[in-house]
Amino acid sequence: MANDERALIRALAEPTTQRKAFEQLVRQYSEQLYWKVRRIVIVHDDADDVLQNTFVKAWVNLSEFRGQSRISTWLYRIAINEALDFLRKKKHLQDISVDEAAGVASMLLADEYFDGDKAQALLQEAIATLPDVQRTVFNLRYYDNMKYNEMSTLLDTSVGALKASFHHAVQKVTAYVKARE
Repeated sequence: MANDERALIRALAEPTTQRKAFEQLVRQYSEQLYWKVRRIVIVHDDADDVLQNTFVKAWVNLSEFRGQSRISTWLYRIAINEALDFLRKKKHLQDISVDEAAGVASMLLADEYFDGDKAQALLQEAIATLPDVQRTVFNLRYYDNMKYNEMSTLLDTSVGALKASFHHAVQKVTAYVKARE
């Protein structure tokens, strides 16, 4: 753990510096968390809502953070759980049909915050067809190059289950993209 992170943890634990330290935490991790959440929930406004809920939950549960893991791991876990909870509540994105997925590329290409090309939009369309857990595992591995051990801690599941989820996700994404070429 770097000295900067240790200092931030100490500042978060101290009532007189807690608010300022939390503001620093929000500035430092907002963009990273936004993109992790955005890849799961897809829509910009939904990602903003989930990100806000993530920081609210982090603030409310700040006393629960013991510094045994990195701040980023703790925040990622909250963010991913919030994103998955959001999707459970918003059932229409779960197990999205192929017809519905086709709209994802159009929606992304029209989104002012999306800076990808048609190939990237097609990849996002394919990812949108995955079940929530496979989509999350795929995004963490493909975009963040996260190690399975770290994912296991983050998602509270076995490395073997994660490898299987990623393998199935890759097969589904590959088949989807090939069918659209």
